[in-house]
Amino acid sequence: LDKKASQDDIKKSYRKLAMKYHPDKTKGDQAAEEKFKEVNESYEVLKDPEKRKKYDEVGENWKYYQQAGGAPGGAQGGGFDWSQYASGGQQGGSQNYYHFEGDPNEMFGGSGFSDFFDTLFGGGFAGGGQAGEQAGRRGRRRSSTMKGSDMTAELDITFQEAYHGVSKVFKIDTQSIKLNIKPGIKDGQVLKLGGKGSPGINGGPAGNLLITIRVMKDTAYERKGNNLYADMDVDLYTAVLGGKVSFKTMKGTVKVDVTKGTQSGKLMKLKGMGMPKYGKTKEFGDLYLKVNVKIPQKLSEKELNLFKELQKLRSN
Repeated sequence: LDKKASQDDIKKSYRKLAMKYHPDKTKGDQAAEEKFKEVNESYEVLKDPEKRKKYDEVGENWKYYQQAGGAPGGAQGGGFDWSQYASGGQQGGSQNYYHFEGDPNEMFGGSGFSDFFDTLFGGGFAGGGQAGEQAGRRGRRRSSTMKGSDMTAELDITFQEAYHGVSKVFKIDTQSIKLNIKPGIKDGQVLKLGGKGSPGINGGPAGNLLITIRVMKDTAYERKGNNLYADMDVDLYTAVLGGKVSFKTMKGTVKVDVTKGTQSGKLMKLKGMGMPKYGKTKEFGDLYLKVNVKIPQKLSEKELNLFKELQKLRSN
């Protein structure tokens, strides 16, 4: 990764490498396990701006450590003092920090992260002597397992699927997940699948998978909450004289009563004919129908004459 990589770039790279080197896939491969530790250690630093800054500072001081006579693999570390970077502790009224002496390779132990990492970021030694060693062991135990990161994804479904509910096979990385979506789900609603995210570290629990549902728009209906809105065409004669008009709802075709003299633009309410309420199997919103009076086209001469007679009657 470039040093100026964004957080999204870091997260994508981490997911890819964690899946590649996970112990469940590389059973018994020691080199892969070490890579897995390195990947998780790097991500723990890079995802946190403060830790990332701290790690950069230590990286610069590592050069001074080498110049002092302690090169990786050497017999002695030159007594380089890392106290300014250790998490530290109090003993006898004064601070006692971890002062490393010896082979620098020994800084990298058998915990989930290196001892060097534990020391920098709070999981390592808290002073010298037996108390410090015990605190260091406790820190390493705490860092030996860690929950995996959450993963996010999106899934498109149709308006009809949102109304009736649907089962989808969702694929992410190497996983195939059957997702049961309840009726009435809303556009933008997030479903949480526990344990389906990034793998845990050293036997820790996996993260969660957060799926954002995207409901495609429908040409006939507009949704507002659990209510639906649609246009209903009514012919001129039914609008004037009254009658029944067939309309296809999400539940099936119904006969809608139209009263005499219904005006274009009138809003008619059909109770309980809207969207299902999410998680409530027998509760629905309402359906609102906006009347659209259709004027007849291509009238015959006889029809035109009849309309003219009606016009004269209305003007008298």
